[in-house]
Amino acid sequence: MNPRKLLVVGAHSADFVWRSGGSIAVTVENGGSATVLALSYGERGESGDLWRGNPDQTVENVKRIRHEMAEEAASHVGAAFRCLDLGDYPLIVTSEATKSLVRIILEEKPDVILTHTAVDPFNPDHPVAYTMVQHARLLASGAGVASAFQSITPPDWYSFEPHQPELSEFYPNTFVDITAVMDKKIKAMNVMSAQSYLISYYTELASRRGNHARRISGNKAIKFAEAHQRHVPWVVSEL
Repeated sequence: MNPRKLLVVGAHSADFVWRSGGSIAVTVENGGSATVLALSYGERGESGDLWRGNPDQTVENVKRIRHEMAEEAASHVGAAFRCLDLGDYPLIVTSEATKSLVRIILEEKPDVILTHTAVDPFNPDHPVAYTMVQHARLLASGAGVASAFQSITPPDWYSFEPHQPELSEFYPNTFVDITAVMDKKIKAMNVMSAQSYLISYYTELASRRGNHARRISGNKAIKFAEAHQRHVPWVVSEL
């Protein structure tokens, strides 16, 4: 298997940990590389534990803490961390922000891009991130045709699992066995103390998806998995 290059784009700095930390670690374990790009730090809507009971807290300090947390969490799964710092709740995407994302995709030349779903009735920023990534991916790949602009081979494109998949039009069609790296995902999740209430939820979800992956594949060794939705059809020489 050729080493793969993964670009994970989250609306907020912790999104990658819960939804794709295991998939990132598997990519790196297999000799590939991964970059996590946060569009914002989630300083307003995703950092309740940092604000609660601290009347002197500031936005800039929350951003600093969230950056440190994300860098440490990314290091546990073998990824590099970057942030565009666009602000959250609401996440506003300007043409310049889109151009920045296009430049990063051209620079990284990922084999795979992983991001949010197009629908999320409980989070206003996640669908915005999806649309931004969809647009930037098309621009970076020349919409699939030769053009006068710099372009790359169109990356595979997936959505990672949202918090409430049944309400977000999420159809899991790809399961990644993360059994061998679950300890790394747990270490990364434990860093994200600003949202500590999510740790048990996503540990349980990985076990449940592991059960699904076992039933689908027949591989009884799978204990933990992450589910994703692939948006690009496979092109193969044979079935």
